[in-house]
Amino acid sequence: MSFDSTYTRELPLVPERSSFKEIDDVIFRPVEEAPTRKWFIAITISSLALMIGAVALANTFYFGIGTWGNNSTVGWGFGIVNFVFWIGIGHAGTLISAILYLFRQRWRTGIARFAEAMTIFAVITAGIFPVIHTGRPWLAAYLIPYPNQNSIWVNFNSPLLWDVFAVSTYFTISFVFWSVGLIPDIAAMRDRASGIKKRIYTVLSLGWRNSNRHWQHYERAYLILAGLSTPLVLSVHTIVSFDFAVAILPGWHTTIFPPYFVAGAIFSGFGMVATVLIILRKVYDMEHIITLDHLEKMCKILLATGSMVGYAYCMEFFMAWYSGYIFEQFVFINRAFGPYAWAYWTMFSCNVIFPQLFWFKKIRRNIPIMMLLVILVNVGMWFERFVIVVTSLHRDFLPSSWAMFYPTWTDLALLLGSFGFFFTCVLLFVKVLPSISLAELKAVTENAQPTHKHHH
Repeated sequence: MSFDSTYTRELPLVPERSSFKEIDDVIFRPVEEAPTRKWFIAITISSLALMIGAVALANTFYFGIGTWGNNSTVGWGFGIVNFVFWIGIGHAGTLISAILYLFRQRWRTGIARFAEAMTIFAVITAGIFPVIHTGRPWLAAYLIPYPNQNSIWVNFNSPLLWDVFAVSTYFTISFVFWSVGLIPDIAAMRDRASGIKKRIYTVLSLGWRNSNRHWQHYERAYLILAGLSTPLVLSVHTIVSFDFAVAILPGWHTTIFPPYFVAGAIFSGFGMVATVLIILRKVYDMEHIITLDHLEKMCKILLATGSMVGYAYCMEFFMAWYSGYIFEQFVFINRAFGPYAWAYWTMFSCNVIFPQLFWFKKIRRNIPIMMLLVILVNVGMWFERFVIVVTSLHRDFLPSSWAMFYPTWTDLALLLGSFGFFFTCVLLFVKVLPSISLAELKAVTENAQPTHKHHH
């Protein structure tokens, strides 16, 4: 006699006959137990990076933007490159969670909560850069178009202002989506905790009683939020791409930018989620919850989006040639063979050539190679933003104003600091809140309980 394990084959989430108690213990272990040595090593490294970034930030505030590598030709340097990069990372979370939820994809359960948290941290990281790039961060409130006596309105024609609306809306919906999803889990933690912890969880669980009515409202609210955040995923990076596409600068003034930026954002976001999950499942022994099958499916999405991005790169060259516009042609020849050719070919190989290895199942299921490839995806996507911003600006219409952009230590330290901030947030999140949705995992596991059918 054998069990009919159609579900368990499809969902190798939890060992076959896991009781709900065992699932609780595995998911709450990182939160309830004292931090492990591996966790302390990780948080030390990320905090160091964060401190270096904080020093660079203080240096920027004290001496001004002159400490950056920007010059009068390349007015947008690392600040905008990092902003677009982090907003892209922030796209995968809500996409994994909302869109896969609407399509009823079961494999999202192990990774959705974690990806949503990453979205929030990435968007906060991204938001820092435009504010400090203005040079006067204490005047950031003027970006908000509130009515005032002097009728000093912001420039509504500027896509940089559309960014403020798009990113803040996206952040708000993502945050609500994430926090609503946490309520049943926090209630479960409340029932296990005692003392001051119990009081905190009681407040955060908003009176959740596990009643049938609560679950009905919760399911409906979650569905509505998933429906709201899905179009936002597409709109936010489309608007970020308008920062470039509405300019008349060759290399930016392209209609392909909105879909190409969205594909790139999903690509880099999945790359980052995969990077962090591979580390996390090792540190917390969650190999049976975040399984190889999850990571393999993410590799397939990376392969698909990487191919879309590759198509966009080739299309840009084709359009530059087909347009017969010499300035556009020059920009693309300069990108591939000019002084920044190394950046262009780093981007092309990391984003287009290396991900093609995911066609092979052996590579999709080999953790060390997968880790290397997803890190290369992140490197390549950062260079993509660098190539778009810097190579288009550094040689414009007038050869007399051509200039090279060289990052200073402040630029590099701010980039390192942004990673430090992001990973510190991620590590603290894993320690404070359950990083996998308990309710969803149990719903899936219930179905995964073996049913007594005979194979003849």
